[in-house]
Amino acid sequence: MTVAVIDYGIGNLHSAQKALRTLGADAVLTDSADVITSAAGVVLPGVGNFGACMNALRERDLDGVVHAVVDSGRPFLGICVGMQMLFDSSEEAPGVDGLGVVGGTIRYLPAEVRRPQMQWNELIVGTPDPVLSRDGDPQWMYFVHSLSAHPENASDVAATVHYGGPVTAACRHDNVLAVQFHPEKSGRAGLAMLNRWLSHEGIS
Repeated sequence: MTVAVIDYGIGNLHSAQKALRTLGADAVLTDSADVITSAAGVVLPGVGNFGACMNALRERDLDGVVHAVVDSGRPFLGICVGMQMLFDSSEEAPGVDGLGVVGGTIRYLPAEVRRPQMQWNELIVGTPDPVLSRDGDPQWMYFVHSLSAHPENASDVAATVHYGGPVTAACRHDNVLAVQFHPEKSGRAGLAMLNRWLSHEGIS
C-alpha cells in the first residue's frame, strides 16, 4: 500500500520518503492529487518558514487535498513545519492562514530559551499512545525549531518535551498525528516510531 509524501517544493522532503522506504513502505514523493487522495497513508513534512510553506502548498492546490485526506479518516502524519501547518496560524507569518485541521496557534518559544531548540530531547508521552508510547523506555528525538504548537484543546497534546518549561512535541487529533521533531533524523528511536505508525495504521 502506498504512502504519499506530499511534495510542495520546499525543504528536504526526500528524507521522510527515504526513511519510510527503509522501513519497507511504498513511499512516493508526489504532488498528484489523485495519488495523495488514494494513498493508504499521507505524510506532510516541512522545513523552513510557515508562510512560505503554506503559500507553496496553496500554489500547487494541495491545501484542499490535505483536507480531503483528513476528512476521509485515513492516517495522516505531519512532521516539523508540516505539523505547524495543520494549525490555524503562526506568529512566524502573520496574516497567513494555516490549514486549520487542529485548532490553535503556533507561537515563538519563550525569549529566555535559546532559539532554535536544536538538540535531542526526551519525549514525555501523556495519555498512552500506540505510536508514541514505548513502554516507559526513554525516547530521544531530534528537534530543530523556534516555534511550538499551542492547541485550543489540551486533549490534542500527545507528548511534550522540557525546554524552559513544557513544549508541545506531538499532537493527536482523530486520524491525524503531528510531531514537532524529525523522526527521520532521530536514529533508531525515530525509525521505530515511524514503523509503529505504519503498523498501527495497517499500512505495512
